[in-house]
Amino acid sequence: MTFQSEKALARAHHAVLHDSTPDTVATALARHTHPDWHWRGMHPWHEQHGAKAVAGAFWQPFLRAMSRVQRREDVFFAGRNQIDGFQSVWVVSMGHLMGLFDAPFLGLKPTRRITMLRYAEFHRIADGQIIETAFFCDLLHLMRQAGQYPLPAQTGAHLVQPGPATHDGLLYQPAPEAEGAQTLDLICRMIGAITDHRQFATPEAELAQHWHDDMLWWGPEGIGATFGIPRYIEQHQRPFRTQLADRAFNGHIARLAEGHFGGFFGWPNLSLTPIGGYMGLPAGPRADMRVVDIYRRDGGKLAENWIFIDMLHFLKMQGLDVLERLSLHG
Repeated sequence: MTFQSEKALARAHHAVLHDSTPDTVATALARHTHPDWHWRGMHPWHEQHGAKAVAGAFWQPFLRAMSRVQRREDVFFAGRNQIDGFQSVWVVSMGHLMGLFDAPFLGLKPTRRITMLRYAEFHRIADGQIIETAFFCDLLHLMRQAGQYPLPAQTGAHLVQPGPATHDGLLYQPAPEAEGAQTLDLICRMIGAITDHRQFATPEAELAQHWHDDMLWWGPEGIGATFGIPRYIEQHQRPFRTQLADRAFNGHIARLAEGHFGGFFGWPNLSLTPIGGYMGLPAGPRADMRVVDIYRRDGGKLAENWIFIDMLHFLKMQGLDVLERLSLHG
């Protein structure tokens, strides 16, 4: 299956959004979505149903704040969802929504400068409509760009994160089915190694099974990006495994691949207990992580990984309401 009709629908959906205003966006969203469209978004939007609710929660406030919005897409692919036995078809888009930050948004003061909101979207498409969407974005990175960042320094770096090093992430045309199957199999084996990581003598040995030595891990703001297996261990894996306890994997809602690209999201993926130090913060109560991972495979190993985490939700479950803090100190 080539998924070309589903891809065309997702691109048409993006096109009408590009031409939308706060007054027209609800109608634009309704054009390609089911009346009971189930939309999952980051905190503070969470779950919405129907185009009018989605427009009111996210798109109208966003378009009022950001002028001349462009979708700068870096990765686009589709596939059948392994989690439901390859029954449903999903289309994935990742990149930045770029605009001029001209009015307040979520308590952030406008900068009147270019602003890049990192995003990843998963659309479930059936019978010519978008039935379900997960929309992840990096709000902490938006705060960083606006000069209104609420957390201690992170372990990795954070830039306006680029797309694939190979510049081939936009799979508007079909990719060979065998390539996608190989990518999905590698992602699943890598997940299994995380679950059974104690079988490996060292973290380096664990990662070397499925990752190139010069891997790029494009982590979210709050953690940051890392380059190469040793720095990944130092700047992400070790803090994650030593400062968060009792990790429970809750599963994924969608996991798919096409060509050399694949990814997944959960709601939530993980539940864990901060025991002090993670993201520079004290110990806190058990909390959930809603996560997106997008991967690029190079040969038999993974080369790049883009990660989105609903950090504001994770922090709020620990008693730190970042948006409330912004409103109090705005």
